[in-house]
Amino acid sequence: MKGSVIAMDRILGRQAAAMIVDGQLDDLLLDPPDDQVRPGAIYRAKAGRPMKGQGGMILETPDGPLFLRNAKGIAQGEAVLAQASTYAEREKAAPATQRVLFKGRHAMLTPGAPGRNMSRAIMDQGRRAALQEILDGVELPDGLGIVLRTAAGAAEDGDVREEIARLADIAGKVLNESRSGKPARLLDGPSASELARRDWPRSSVIDDKPGSFVRFGADEMIDALRSPHVMLGEGSLVVEPTRALVAVDVNSAGSGSTAAGLKTNLAALRVLPRALRLRGLGGQIVIDLAPLAKRDRRRVEDAAKSAFRACPVDTTFAGWTPLGHMEFLRKRERLPLHEAAA
Repeated sequence: MKGSVIAMDRILGRQAAAMIVDGQLDDLLLDPPDDQVRPGAIYRAKAGRPMKGQGGMILETPDGPLFLRNAKGIAQGEAVLAQASTYAEREKAAPATQRVLFKGRHAMLTPGAPGRNMSRAIMDQGRRAALQEILDGVELPDGLGIVLRTAAGAAEDGDVREEIARLADIAGKVLNESRSGKPARLLDGPSASELARRDWPRSSVIDDKPGSFVRFGADEMIDALRSPHVMLGEGSLVVEPTRALVAVDVNSAGSGSTAAGLKTNLAALRVLPRALRLRGLGGQIVIDLAPLAKRDRRRVEDAAKSAFRACPVDTTFAGWTPLGHMEFLRKRERLPLHEAAA
């Protein structure tokens, strides 16, 4: 099937959203368990014990602990407004930030960072002028900034204004409740379906009726992700999460030549972001490449950076190890599929 489809259904006992592009699964979002901190959730937390030597602090919330970096000036027992930023590593506190954001499809409100801006990706000057009029006409409380996201460039003016008003109302209520009181969740993190509607490109087909995964074959494609193997034509890669990192092994179908290795490595790096995205994997990524000459490292590095730039999950190249492995740091913004299936 040509074109894109967004399907929303239940799988592995939880709500999920799948994006299918030209008949191929391109993205997958899963809801976490009810007792797990969800990225994007905003809390009135209680400052707990400082983490000596790390400059951070543990925050207490009704959903479990958060870890706040750069916690200078916060006294133990103080009420702190914090937002969960990513999923927690196993048996660790979920990372959090005091830079709270209220994000919609078209706009994002930024408490403590006043200003009125729009995405540089909106290139049409006529559209930028129309959006600037919207920004100039918005009334926001002192200290609350606004950024128009890329999707605003293709949206109706009325939809943009309506979303800004809705976000401002939510922000006002949350900020008013944040000053004092017992630890509480002030705003739920977005669900899988909410994230899909907010962040994914618009699709001509959106099916949120029960059974949508079966109708579009998403259930079989998701089931295939249980295998760590990804075929490349001439070669393959294996993606295996461990407690400490995600190990990626690139194989060049029995050929030991550096020419064949280079070809396989470039093919593997083109598909790796999608393989990680669909499996919900983040953290430290270590890639054991097929045979590669040192003179080709720059080409492989550039190919990897280009592939990860096109992926919506933030990923940073960390360097080469003495043994010739590539290392990346990837944001843990997805629920790992293997944990959901456990």
